[in-house]
Amino acid sequence: MPRSTPADQLLIGAHTSAAGGAHNALLEGKSIGATTIQLFTANQKQWKGKPLTEEGIELFKKTLIETGLREIMSHASYLINLGSPKEENQIKSKRAFCEEVERCCALGISYMNFHPGAALDSPREECLDKIIEGMLVAQDLLEGEETRLLLETTAGQGSTIGWTFEELAYIIEGTKDKLPVGVCIDTCHIFAAGYDIRTEKGCRETLAAFDKIIGLKHLYAFHLNDSMKEFGSKRDRHAPLGEGEIGIECFKFLMTSELTRELPKYLETPGGCPLWDKEISMLREYARGK
Repeated sequence: MPRSTPADQLLIGAHTSAAGGAHNALLEGKSIGATTIQLFTANQKQWKGKPLTEEGIELFKKTLIETGLREIMSHASYLINLGSPKEENQIKSKRAFCEEVERCCALGISYMNFHPGAALDSPREECLDKIIEGMLVAQDLLEGEETRLLLETTAGQGSTIGWTFEELAYIIEGTKDKLPVGVCIDTCHIFAAGYDIRTEKGCRETLAAFDKIIGLKHLYAFHLNDSMKEFGSKRDRHAPLGEGEIGIECFKFLMTSELTRELPKYLETPGGCPLWDKEISMLREYARGK
C-alpha cells in the first residue's frame, strides 16, 4: 500500500463475529465502516475446530470480494500452547495450530495471529525452543500459500512468552528462513509489559527498540486497545481508545507516523460494534490530521 493512501482506505477494523459462518464477520466489518477485520475461524475455546465446507469457503471468498475488505486476520485458539512442557498438550496444540493454518489457507486469509505460548513450570529458554519446533510443523502447509504467521506481543502475566522484544526476536530468528512469519503488536499488551507508549516520544522509542531487536520489516499489524491497568502491570485488560492508562496520543501517533500509518490495525476494545464504528471514524480523522 503506498504511503499516500487516503484515510478512508487505510486498513482499520475490529474483531468481528463469525457466528453463523465466517462470511458474517466480513459483513459485520462492512457495517461498521471497516476496511479489514479479524475473526475466529473456529470456536477458540475448543481443541477441535469445525471443518470448513466448500460452500462456506466459496461464500467467504464471494463476500470478501463484495465487501472489498482486505488483509483479513485470523486469531488462533487461546488453548494453543506450543511451548507447553506437557507432551499431551503439545500434541493437541500442534494439531490445533496446523488445523488453523489449513483453515486460513483455504479461506485465503492474510495473517494468522497467535499467542506464542507459556512456559508453565519449565525454563523459558526451553519453552522458546518448543515454540519454534511447534511452529515448524506447519512448514509444508504454508508452502506457496498467502497466509503469514504473526506472533502477538503479550502482556507478561504468569509464565507467558512474548512480552519482551528479545523473546519474539529469538522465535523469529529460529523460523524466518522456513516460515512466513512476523509480529502483531497489541498496544495494551506492550504497555502492560513495560513499553511506555503514552506519548509520541515513547512510541518512537518503543518502535526504535523494536527495530533494533527484531526489525521493523517484521512488523505487520497492530491490535489497538487502551489499557484498564497501569503501566507495567503485566495484566491484560482492554479499554476503549483514550479511556485507559495509555491515552489517546499513542493512537494519534500510530495513525499519522510514517512508520505505522499504513499497517493494518484491528480493534479489540470492549463495547462491540457501536464503539468500533465510532473508533474507526475517530482513527480515520486522526489519519487526516484532525
